Amino acid sequence: MHALTRGLLAGAAGTAALNIATYADMLVRGRPASSTPDQVADELAVRAGINPGDDEHAPAREQAAGALLGYVTGLGVGVAYAVFRAAGCCFPHRLAGPALAAAAMASSDVPAAALGVTRPGTWRAADWAADVFPHLAYGVTTACVYRALRNA
Repeated sequence: MHALTRGLLAGAAGTAALNIATYADMLVRGRPASSTPDQVADELAVRAGINPGDDEHAPAREQAAGALLGYVTGLGVGVAYAVFRAAGCCFPHRLAGPALAAAAMASSDVPAAALGVTRPGTWRAADWAADVFPHLAYGVTTACVYRALRNA
């Protein structure tokens, strides 16, 4: 199997794990979904001069675009990891999960902060937990699936 295919599949599995962890957290704590991805998509559309449509359809389009940005991030980090590994770069397996978690988290949080959608410096511990733990699920799953596919 080609390295990029492994990265794409590993990133897809990691994205599913992130979504499962996020929805489990929402279920247990009774918290609503984050509006940050929708706001990032809206801000990117505004800056690109894209009109999301009328007031009736714009919120649904923003929510869909936010979700799609999440998938692009998850798949992209998985593919980037495959490229990194194919180039001969590696580090201990036990560090791959946290490193991938950090990469995925930075890939979503840095643009959101740069666009002024969120300010991580103001987050409470619960906010950080709601962001860190699903990304750890992403990172560990992505690393494990990549390794399993590589060894298959």
